[in-house]
Amino acid sequence: MARESNARYRRQIENGATDLSVSFDLPTRTGYDSDADPARGRVGGAGVAIDSLDDMRVLFDAIPLDRVSATLEADALAAPLLLLYQLVGEEKGIEPWRLTGTVHNDVLTEYIVEGGSVFPPGPALRLTADILRYAEAELPRWNTLSVSGGRLADAGASPAQEIAFTLANGIEYVRTGVAAGLDADGLVGRLSFTYAAPGTSRAAHAIWAKVLRKEFGVRIPGPGADAVPSAGPAGGIVENARELMCGISELGGAASAVEQGFQRGGIAPHEPPRLLPPPGAPAHHDAALAARQAERLAKLRAWRCHERVGAALTRMRAAAEGTANVLHPMKDALAAGATVGEVCGVLREVWVPGYPGMRVREIPRSMFSV
Repeated sequence: MARESNARYRRQIENGATDLSVSFDLPTRTGYDSDADPARGRVGGAGVAIDSLDDMRVLFDAIPLDRVSATLEADALAAPLLLLYQLVGEEKGIEPWRLTGTVHNDVLTEYIVEGGSVFPPGPALRLTADILRYAEAELPRWNTLSVSGGRLADAGASPAQEIAFTLANGIEYVRTGVAAGLDADGLVGRLSFTYAAPGTSRAAHAIWAKVLRKEFGVRIPGPGADAVPSAGPAGGIVENARELMCGISELGGAASAVEQGFQRGGIAPHEPPRLLPPPGAPAHHDAALAARQAERLAKLRAWRCHERVGAALTRMRAAAEGTANVLHPMKDALAAGATVGEVCGVLREVWVPGYPGMRVREIPRSMFSV
């Protein structure tokens, strides 16, 4: 799958493309290796399977990462997938500051739409803050937050809900970054929004400009930034959006409102989380691909230095339990041959209540399992 995607990227570049979009399969996006039980029947479905640095090398083989911009559709797995991209760039001799792109890292929208995510909202926002801090220092040309209003609209949100929930999420992300010590002006520059319709975008931009100026003292350029519609259908949408944003604020902000089910309850019936399909749902099943990925994982685990991997994961666990940035030891672990599933397994042990623990120093040949 990585090899086929690489061939497609090469053709796109030959035809003049400078922007590459990377979608990952469900096991990758939920932090499971291809040979884990939850991944069975899902490997390679709707995206590429990335289990380790070796897979990312194949995906971007002979791709000039200093001359293209990549969009990683990652969300909760933004941290390890972004680090793998950086590691491949470094192996090509490309300094991190020359890498450009966007990583979709909108975990609050994922909670609203899917009913769940890889990590609880609190730890997920902490990880977002770590990504923002890391990127400011290491990847200054990378956009590390892309908030998707269009995804909310696709899930059934009205125009007012799309605006309110998207902007409330944006406010939460900026607050998170500022609390982590980042400058609000620089942080806003790393944040982008997408909406379902141009009219929605214009109204939302006007509200966003006012919020930024009032709460964070940030002024953003743009004609009509302060021209919030006050009459007609657009005015009614804006007024409803403001009321919803006030309701979210009264609940303690977007993250707190998500935990209380406010946004999801307004646009969809209460359903089980859909990150992993329910029993009986149609499954994408490519037995040959799954077998190839399992074989690659077995070889990786057989040849890597387990002490080096274990030491890096132990440091990552300590960072997750404390306040240090988890991305630095995570990068070391991935460079040493840790898998995406193993990295997420350690974070789940620390951040997800009830997740079965394991001794990191004794990394098994098989993946962590639930």
